[in-house]
Amino acid sequence: MKKDLISISDLSTGEIMELIHTAQDIIADPDKYCEKCRRKKLATLFFEPSTRTRLSFEAAMLELGGSVIGFSQAAASSAAKGESVADTARTVSCYADIIAMRHPKEGAPLVAAEACPIPVINAGDGGHNHPTQTLTDLLTIYREKGRFDHLKIGFCGDLKFGRTVHSLITAMSRYEGVSFVLISPEELRVPDYIRTDVLERNGIPYKETENWSDMPGLDILYMTRVQRERFFNEADYLRLRDVFILTEDKLAGARPDLCIMHPLPRVNEIARAVDADPRACYFKQVLNGKFIRMALILKLLRIG
Repeated sequence: MKKDLISISDLSTGEIMELIHTAQDIIADPDKYCEKCRRKKLATLFFEPSTRTRLSFEAAMLELGGSVIGFSQAAASSAAKGESVADTARTVSCYADIIAMRHPKEGAPLVAAEACPIPVINAGDGGHNHPTQTLTDLLTIYREKGRFDHLKIGFCGDLKFGRTVHSLITAMSRYEGVSFVLISPEELRVPDYIRTDVLERNGIPYKETENWSDMPGLDILYMTRVQRERFFNEADYLRLRDVFILTEDKLAGARPDLCIMHPLPRVNEIARAVDADPRACYFKQVLNGKFIRMALILKLLRIG
């Protein structure tokens, strides 16, 4: 594996499966891994708010027997004084063995990775990449479906700014027989580079729609929230936030083995009543995120 994980494209399909197998072994025998990172430190450098991702990384390192340092907002770091991302990362590399970084600017984790000698994990950069969420999604899909090939996947909601959507489409496009249904208002459709460089260039079947008509054929439904923080115009956000809400009645014709996913946080795009549906997998995703991040930390630190 490369020193860093900046994009899901940094990993081959073989490396992804290796991580998934390690995560499954951690799930089966957690005691075997509880001291693997003893005397190792993870630095969590989060320049924008996060709950799941930051706590998942911290829980992962602690369960491996390591320790955690870092900050949870830019105002708590020297960035508030004007320090560059590169200098922050280089400085922190003197104190830690591995860095997980979230930043609102696309490309910031790559800048950090180029500046410091220790592994850097992109924990989300703007609307660009979120590779560990993608690994979380892949582990969830594999545990629920037992495969990555020949799946019909629906993405619904904010497909324009949703970095989790972009990363997962890129990852799943490498598997045979995969097709996509992209459900969103016109203003929130996937960016052109996903449509042309990922889907069309690789001959991946896809359909863009503004309704739920394809629900009965889906193996996976990946819901996303409309992200208020990505909008420059409050009126546009308010107009689009309630366009697609998943309710029990919309699931009436869906497959009994449908896997409903969501990277969270949820606002109102999945009705609370759906939580009781056995097809709802989004809280399983949260737990899977800890296990796959444990596997990734071990691999990047070259710990067997």
